[in-house]
Amino acid sequence: MMKTWQAVRRLLPMIAVFGLILLTGCGRADLSALRPQGPAAETSYGLMKLSITIMVIVLLIVFSIAAFVMIRFRRKPGQSEIPEQVEGSIKLEILWTVIPLILVVVLAVPTVKAVFAAGNDHWNDKNAIKVKVTGHQYWWEFEYPDYGITTAQDLVIPKGKDIAFELKTADVIHSFWVPSLSGKLDTNPAGTINRFSFSAPNEGVYRGKCAELCGPSHGLMEFKVKSVSEEAFQKWVDGMKKPAAVLLEDPALAKTFKDQCLKCHAVGDQGISVGPNLTGIGSREAIAGILINDDSGVEGASVEENLKTWLHDPKSVKPNNLMPSPKDLGLTDEEIDGIAHYLANYKLN
Repeated sequence: MMKTWQAVRRLLPMIAVFGLILLTGCGRADLSALRPQGPAAETSYGLMKLSITIMVIVLLIVFSIAAFVMIRFRRKPGQSEIPEQVEGSIKLEILWTVIPLILVVVLAVPTVKAVFAAGNDHWNDKNAIKVKVTGHQYWWEFEYPDYGITTAQDLVIPKGKDIAFELKTADVIHSFWVPSLSGKLDTNPAGTINRFSFSAPNEGVYRGKCAELCGPSHGLMEFKVKSVSEEAFQKWVDGMKKPAAVLLEDPALAKTFKDQCLKCHAVGDQGISVGPNLTGIGSREAIAGILINDDSGVEGASVEENLKTWLHDPKSVKPNNLMPSPKDLGLTDEEIDGIAHYLANYKLN
């Protein structure tokens, strides 16, 4: 009984590792690289399956040979003589050198092909939707040069269309990654611009991440990719280009909003976009990228509640972010709540 328990105890770490590997395949379709939702991600997933298949085959062969040798050449009862000593075999040495080389080539050819394909520049493709992506600490800015609009945190794209990205950073290195749609690509300082593309064949919302350690709130630097129909995309573009009036019932609050908020943010054609563009913020999937908007309360809070949480203390939501607290600018709790109410109801029709 004791020997059985010792054997099981030795196997527990291996069982735990294999269990974790199996559980990694249970990720969400909007976030997991193991549940690809687009051609670029499917290519990466195919390479992962190929490499794992090769490794599993090698492991099975090696362990089978090891088990055969252990059984076939084990010491027999009463056997005391020294076994025949074999110093080497040229044939075997050639065999276990050539086979790994063949396996490396089998893996390298599709990998190199996929890497070069991922780096194809579709920026000059007239049918592609061009998006200039700028990484900031700790948010994402999306500019659509062909449409003359800029937004933040929600990347809206038409389904099935090739989206050509031009990536840069406003500060440190970030890495643009939508696990279920594509691989990663860095946004580099010193004016360096990187380009790549992907597409989303199905409508849905996919979560994006910063995949490069960029500061204390690196793990909170999320964004959403919203794949919609062409009609919905055009409607969104029209809504973003529509002039916006700052409709606040209280004239004093309207003045405070213009004097304080529009120094860094834009709504429609008003203000400047030093910080995230707020046009249609009430229609977005999240506030600050991580406070999920959900009026049902299942996954998050309402837009207005999330805005209040953010505006009352931005540093508690995203430590070390560059947005000054409205309270430090002299705004009262009532003014902050009034601005949150206005922004929550600023939706794109």
